[in-house]
Amino acid sequence: MVGLVPVVSHLHTPMYFFLSNLSVSDVLITSDIVPNMLRILWTERGNISVSSCILQFYIFGSLTALECLLLTVMSYDRYLAICNPLRYSSIMTSGLCRNLIIFSWIAGFTPTFPVATCLSKLRFCHRNTIDHFFCDLAPFLNLACSDVSTVKLLAFSFSFLVTFFPFLFIIVSYVSIIHTILRIKSEKGRQKAFSTCSSHLAVVSLYYGTLFILYGVPSKQQSLDTNKILSLLYTIVTPFLNPVIYSFKNQEIGRAVAKILK
Repeated sequence: MVGLVPVVSHLHTPMYFFLSNLSVSDVLITSDIVPNMLRILWTERGNISVSSCILQFYIFGSLTALECLLLTVMSYDRYLAICNPLRYSSIMTSGLCRNLIIFSWIAGFTPTFPVATCLSKLRFCHRNTIDHFFCDLAPFLNLACSDVSTVKLLAFSFSFLVTFFPFLFIIVSYVSIIHTILRIKSEKGRQKAFSTCSSHLAVVSLYYGTLFILYGVPSKQQSLDTNKILSLLYTIVTPFLNPVIYSFKNQEIGRAVAKILK
């Protein structure tokens, strides 16, 4: 997906430009988690320094926020395409697309930095084993013997900011999209309009569904094994399925692949 969009001319549209950035984010978040996880599975042991653990958490947290923002930008793109098609080209210009992507990357990597800075100032006692396959925040804080209330407050505030408000924006966008689709008189027109946003809706449902189950349900109601399984789904399975969902029955992607192969 990352390779097709720049080299195939008919994929030079805002939707595929945003999709290529989402694919880059998926690759990065998997690359942050999987190599060390595979080493642990292969050797049945794994050591990581405190600074490396904090860095892994920072990259993971930042990319999580980035994906939320990218999905929000893509929902705005679908809103304009369906609810305001006549002005779509004049509003969603290449300059606006570029600015939205730059904003998403900066806003994604900025909020997690203060949390990572506070983590670096914590004191750790004798416990040094994280019962997880990557440095997620909760198991990492369990090792600290100093006050972690500030870190928890910062993490909750920033995660609420970069997940709840984008999700609310997506909900409002799709309410308008569904309302517009239902007003289309022909059934074929409704199907065509819905097909342009069905892939994005599936990705949003999968991403936020896993995110809310993992972090929205109180940890006392989840077993540690359940938490690990959900984390595995969230960090590996979902990034893998995103490009599959977007390319499934997508004729433009099929033509692009055929063009490259020829």
